[in-house]
Amino acid sequence: MTWNPHVTVAAIAQQGARFLMVEEKVRDTLVINNPAGHLEETESFVDAVRRETLEETGWEFEPEAVTGVYLWKNLTLGTTFLRVAFCGRCTQHHPNRPLDLGIVGPRWYTRAELDNTGLTLRSPLVKRCIDDYLAGRRFPLDMLTCLGQIDILMSDVRA
Repeated sequence: MTWNPHVTVAAIAQQGARFLMVEEKVRDTLVINNPAGHLEETESFVDAVRRETLEETGWEFEPEAVTGVYLWKNLTLGTTFLRVAFCGRCTQHHPNRPLDLGIVGPRWYTRAELDNTGLTLRSPLVKRCIDDYLAGRRFPLDMLTCLGQIDILMSDVRA
C-alpha cells in the first residue's frame, strides 16, 4: 500500500501582538487555523504559501523564513499531514476579494487568545507553528529546493 501524506503550507504573520488567522467551517464546525492549504502539483512551497494566504485571507504574504516542517497524523480522519510553515509579513490587503469556500474570514489573535477555551483550533499544528516562531526558529527559504520537474511542469502550463 502506498502512503500519501497531504503536503500543506502555512503562514505565520504577526502585526503587533496579533497573528493572522483564518476562521473556517470544517465539517459543520467553526475552527481557527493558520492561513494554510495544500501544495499544488505545479508550484513551489513559497508560491503555495503566497497563494493560500491570499485565497484564505485577502492578504498578500511575503515569506521571509521557514519556521518548521511538521508531520502530524489526524487520528480521527486517519490522514497524515506534512506541513511547511513560513513566517513573513502581510504586504497588502484586498478586503473585497472573494475567499475560498468554507472560509468565514481572516481574524487577528494574540497567542494568549488562542488558548481561550471558546476557540476550536483546527489542529495542534496551529499553536505549534506560532510557538516555534515565537521561540525564534528561522531557517532560510533556500533550504527548500524544487528540482527541474517543477520547472518542466510550469513550462507545460504556460504553453
